[in-house]
Amino acid sequence: MGLQVLLFWPNVIGYVRIGLVLAAWAAYETPAVFVCLYSLSIALDGHKHSVTCDDAHCAGVDGWLARRLGQSSRFGAWLDVVVDNLGRGMLWSRLFEWGWLVSALEWCVFVCNHSARGDQWKTSFISSPRFIQAVMANGFRTPLGSWVVSGLHCLPLWLYGYQWDLLSHWLSLPPWVQAVGTLLLAAGRLLALSVEIWCIWTHIEYLTSDETEEKKN
Repeated sequence: MGLQVLLFWPNVIGYVRIGLVLAAWAAYETPAVFVCLYSLSIALDGHKHSVTCDDAHCAGVDGWLARRLGQSSRFGAWLDVVVDNLGRGMLWSRLFEWGWLVSALEWCVFVCNHSARGDQWKTSFISSPRFIQAVMANGFRTPLGSWVVSGLHCLPLWLYGYQWDLLSHWLSLPPWVQAVGTLLLAAGRLLALSVEIWCIWTHIEYLTSDETEEKKN
C-alpha cells in the first residue's frame, strides 16, 4: 500500500479538516464564520480511527468513505486524532491563558496511546478499573461514554458560545440553562480526564516494565 495511503479519500478529508481548523483560527473573532468552519470540521470527522469510536459505530463523511471504499488505515487512525487535537487545542488556547494545558494533556495522551504501541494501544484497557472499562465500552456508545465524549468535544465550543454571548443571542438560552449545560459538559470533561490519566499511567507502566525486562536480559 505504501505512500499511496496518503491519498485515500478519508485522509484527503483529514487534510481538508486541517484547512478548516486553520481558517477557523484566523476567524476566531468573527463568531458566525468561526462556528461554521469549526462545526464543519467536526461534522466531517466520523471518528473512524479515533480513540472515541468503535469501528462498528462510525458516522460522518470520512468514516462513511472509509467503510464504503475499504480505505481504513493506521495513518488514518493517526491523522484523525491529530486533527481533533489540533482543533481543540486551538480553541482551548484562545479561550483561556491556561488553555494550552488542556491541549498539552491531550497531546500527551496521544503520544502515550499511539507512539510506542500504535494500533495495539487498546490492550491497555483490558485490566483497567471497571469505571474506565465502562467509559470505553462499546466504542463510547453508552450513556456514560456519550457524556464523556460530549465533555471532551463540546465543552470548548460551548464555552466559546458563552464567552461571545452566542448561547443567549443565537439560541436564546436562559442563564440557568447555560449554567447547567456548562456544569454537565465540565463534569463530562473531568470524567474524560480520569481516562486520560489512566492512559498516561498505563503507558508509564509499559515503559518501565520494558526497561526492567531489558536489564534482566
